[in-house]
Amino acid sequence: MSKLETNTIDNISGSSTLTIGDSNASTISIPKNITLGASGTTITVPAGATITNNGTQTGFGGTNTPAFEAYLSSNQSISSSSATKVQFNTEVLDTDGCYDNSTNYRFTPTVAGNYLINVMLGCNGGGGSTLTSSYAHIYKNGSLYIENHLNVQNTSIFYHTPVTSAIINFNGSTDYVEAYGTITTSGSPSFQSGTYSRFWGFKIIE
Repeated sequence: MSKLETNTIDNISGSSTLTIGDSNASTISIPKNITLGASGTTITVPAGATITNNGTQTGFGGTNTPAFEAYLSSNQSISSSSATKVQFNTEVLDTDGCYDNSTNYRFTPTVAGNYLINVMLGCNGGGGSTLTSSYAHIYKNGSLYIENHLNVQNTSIFYHTPVTSAIINFNGSTDYVEAYGTITTSGSPSFQSGTYSRFWGFKIIE
């Protein structure tokens, strides 16, 4: 096996194509730390070719982060018919430390872009009291962004689970979202803990 050492490989004058390897080369090994193309260069993968990644990718194809998921560690008692911030205080996931689970209970992503945000609320009328209606709200920067409203027609319904979601654009610095809920009942309503109530979201790859 021979070894070629050089600083530059270029195509001959008058040619716009440089080919490395031919019909005899099924594999070209690159040891480490190689840069393909200069700034502004377009690298084209032709139709029929396949890129197989068995390693770790960075800066290629995008990621679904920042991402978070949180739930209530215990039931949260609220007042009837009043939109109330849900204090999702237990994190399942918080990839970039963008969710505040102790003070404001809000998600403030540090990467600009579009995010899918979701809220699910387990609503309890309290003491066997019938639910009249329930809402799941998403607030952006302190204002209502989207909500889902469930009216209850059956007088024996004591629990409800409204769910809402939205694709929301964030500026990556000051924009934030919070989860709110409303329960209308003659009893003492509460948001249910554990698997009944969740708040989660993630960046959409664009």
